[in-house]
Order: sequence, then structure tokens, then C-alpha cells
Amino acid sequence: MQGNTQNIDKAAVKKYLLGLQEQICASLQTIDSTPWREDSWVREEGGGGRSRVLVDGPAIEKGGVNFSHVFGTQMPASATQHRPELAGRSFEAMGVSLVIHPQNPYAPTSHANVRFFIAEKEGADPVWWFGGGYDLTPYYGREEDCQHWHQTAKAACDPFSETFYPRFKGWCDDYFYLKHRAEPRGIGGLFFDDFNELGFEQSFAFMRAVGDSYTDAYLPILQRRKDSPFGDRERQFQLYRRGRYVEFNLVYDRGTLFGLQTGGRTESILMSLPPLVRWEYDWTPESGSAEAELYEKFLIHRAWV
Repeated sequence: MQGNTQNIDKAAVKKYLLGLQEQICASLQTIDSTPWREDSWVREEGGGGRSRVLVDGPAIEKGGVNFSHVFGTQMPASATQHRPELAGRSFEAMGVSLVIHPQNPYAPTSHANVRFFIAEKEGADPVWWFGGGYDLTPYYGREEDCQHWHQTAKAACDPFSETFYPRFKGWCDDYFYLKHRAEPRGIGGLFFDDFNELGFEQSFAFMRAVGDSYTDAYLPILQRRKDSPFGDRERQFQLYRRGRYVEFNLVYDRGTLFGLQTGGRTESILMSLPPLVRWEYDWTPESGSAEAELYEKFLIHRAWV
């Protein structure tokens, strides 16, 4: 969408994103009080960010909540590949991205991000959009968790349009899919990008609704599962399935590619990776096991609400 620059309030978006980072970190500390390590960083080409990482807490093995605001004179290849008309424009991108890897294998990993992008060129209207969403990656599936996750996502979307949840749920299913494994990364949620169809104010409001609903979606699940008894079998399966998370982020994830191609801070870009992970050659779960159930009942495209 092209529009008058006076209608686009970049300062309001940045203020919201910084506040969202604060709110999410504070909410997670109600479950795991381990202090966040904070690093502020500057990008040589323009911009910077504020990274917060929590490591080895009683509930969270590794969590990262990152704010970044970067700008430059040339669009990266990851952006112009799908939008060749943006070549030759300067850009500005800001967002909050987070990943939580719990200690307990019965507690799922969660990921969320919300972002704003604007590309400008002298003598031309700006091109801008919002993007984001969140997705859940269980190791041992629980129907009530998945239903709660998706019901919360639907509730965030419905005030704007009842078509948004099925549309962005389907996009999420398609996006977080490991083609080389022919399997979903998890049970999905929401994914939207290039979103500007409601005009700036309402598109921004929709992005806020998604961002604000993340803790409502995830905290009850983490609270419910963080103290579940488990043994080495469950831990080893958790580490094995985390390998899928790493494969997706390094092979397919647009945000990772964008960050690396724009000279972002590598430590912040790769903070989403779990601290421990394992790969095992040609492994398959035992028939009838809880591990097999994950593949059969949860790692499939299905309606949750």
C-alpha cells in the first residue's frame, strides 16, 4: 500500500514495541523470576536494538525477547526477492521477536514476533506493512493446550474480521513447515505479512492485538506444564525435536535471513536457537508411544477451534 507519510506514525510503533518487550518480560517473570540479561547494541549501517535473554531458570531453559530498529539505504536480497519493486529504496524495520524454550519437555516451545517495515524513495509514496504472529511447538501434545492457544489467537483476530483467523492460521501452517522433512514444525497459530489492508491506524491496531495476546496464549500453558514429572526419555526426545526448530530457523526463516543479510547483531538474531539439541540418524518413534502420538495427532494440519 502507498500512502501519505503524515499518516504513518513510526514513533508510535516504536513506543509500542518497546513497551511490548517490557510487558512480555515482566509477565514471564511471574512464572520464572530469573533475571533477564540485557544487551543494547548498535548497528554500524544504522539503528540497533535491545536484547534480553534468560538462561537456566527453573521454568525456562533459555528465553530471548529482542527489540530491534534498523535502517539502511539498500534493501536486502531477502526483501527484494519477493518484492522487486522495492529495489533502490531505503528501508526502516522495527520489531519484537521472542522464543521461549522451557526446561520441561511437557511444556512447549513458543515463538512470537510483530514488526513494521517501511521502504521509501524520494519522489515516491512510501511502501509499508505490518507482519507477525506466533506459533507453538509441543514435544508432547496436549489437546487443551492447543485449543487454548488457537482460541486465544482467534479471539485476537475476530474483532477485526472473522476471516482473519482462518486466513492467518492457514498461512502459519504453510509457513512453519519443514519441506525437507515433510512435517510441520509444531501446531501453528498465526502468521501474517505484508499487511496494510486496513489502513495505517487499524493495521497497527491489529498488530497490537496479536502482540498483546501472546502472553494470554502462552503463560497458562507454561504454568500448567512446567512442573510435570519427566525422565531421561522425555528429555532426549525434547532435544531431538528441538533439532527441527534449528533446521527451520537456519534454512527457511525470513527474519533470520533478513537479519543476517542486513548486518544485524548475530548474537541477537540467533538467540532463538535452543541451548541444547541433538540429532539422531534415521530415528523413528516406537509405535503406540507418546512420542509417536505427537506425529500422528499433533504434527498435522487440523482445526483446533
